[in-house]
Amino acid sequence: QVQLVESGGGLVQAGGSLRLSCTASGRTFADYAMAWFRQAPGKEREFVAGISWGYKRTYYTESVKGRFTISRDNAKNTMYLQMNSLKPEDTAVYYCNRVASPDMTAVRSTLDAWGQGTQVTVSS
Repeated sequence: QVQLVESGGGLVQAGGSLRLSCTASGRTFADYAMAWFRQAPGKEREFVAGISWGYKRTYYTESVKGRFTISRDNAKNTMYLQMNSLKPEDTAVYYCNRVASPDMTAVRSTLDAWGQGTQVTVSS
């Protein structure tokens, strides 16, 4: 397994921006698709964005399209989520994981244990 560490969360006002990072241990990072997920209090964990391993094809859940951008730097074993125009409904703990498929089915194809996540809180 790969160990994943999320960082970059915080408290921001609506309309603000944050950049999340996901750093993976091990040497297999570049061989796998990756995805971001989030879980709000009382809700199930949901897919946010995914990126393929090679051609960097990206996928987004509808509610974040045009506001969030997923990217990866395989040389640094790191994936990013640039979040702009944040809304209070984006408030959640954000997690990353390797996935078999980086699209909307990603939540059912995670490959590693969940990390501690990073809290994102957007105030109105």
